[in-house]
Amino acid sequence: MTEPILPPLKPIPIKDRVSVLFLERGQLDVLDGAFVLVDKNGVRTHIPVGGVACLMLEPGIRVSHAAVTLASRVGCLLVWVGEAGVRLYASGQPGGARADRLLYQAKLALDDAARLKVVRKMYELRFHEKPPEKRSVEQLRGIEGVRVRKMYELLARQYRVPWVRRNYDHTSWGSGDLPNRCLSSATACMYGICEAAILAAGYAPAVGFIHTGKPQSFVYDIGDIFKFETVVPVAFRIAGRNPSNPEREVRLACRDAFRQSGLLKRIIPTIEQVLAAGELSPPVTPEESVAPAIPNKEQMGDAGYRG
Repeated sequence: MTEPILPPLKPIPIKDRVSVLFLERGQLDVLDGAFVLVDKNGVRTHIPVGGVACLMLEPGIRVSHAAVTLASRVGCLLVWVGEAGVRLYASGQPGGARADRLLYQAKLALDDAARLKVVRKMYELRFHEKPPEKRSVEQLRGIEGVRVRKMYELLARQYRVPWVRRNYDHTSWGSGDLPNRCLSSATACMYGICEAAILAAGYAPAVGFIHTGKPQSFVYDIGDIFKFETVVPVAFRIAGRNPSNPEREVRLACRDAFRQSGLLKRIIPTIEQVLAAGELSPPVTPEESVAPAIPNKEQMGDAGYRG
């Protein structure tokens, strides 16, 4: 018997997807051809995995091999996180990584002059003004720290939230005060979808420019460009209301903020913009290189999208 000829896979571009979903306490599986979450009572909740950029898997989730395979084929990032999404334990490559883009990113990070240009561009996009001239990466990082602390204080005053400093213990979630818990939940949402976009575009989350030495350094670099215009105000607004379940309120509000700001349409073009500021040419692709798992078609989506 000959196998049926299936049409080519056409994943939904990252920019057109739902940003992030959090799942807890259930079995993630593929049943009857559908991606579902099955709870302890056997109730199935269908998940349109091809239309989601990132699934955050909290404690209590078990994932089948079939579910991981399907998520990889449609380009949905699976991220294993702690309670309320405040700690990232592992993530699954959504497929389609591009060696040429990874080498280009590494080339920029290893060139001191190019790296400084990329960092300056990141600060320009984040603060909407050019940073001071003749400053090193370390000096710019210090300037950033001062400005960020001041922005936290201003937002706390705006939403009438008691604020001391950004501080929390990721090993003891309940020990943090309300504003810090809201901020941690909000930034977890931001970093989750940024990592999904970075991997989908074929770059390495660990190869950062401002942040270095961490598995998600580049995720923090890109996420920090957007977080003060999206998730940080959301976190302080929710904290000001003192809700009974602040983590859930923050997630829902972040989802709405991502949709209203069109964030998913902006992440990959912004990555290309900041890397282009390094003014280095991408490496020439060797003839023997393997094509992406899901190749781009001509004139479909922005640069970096795989579908």
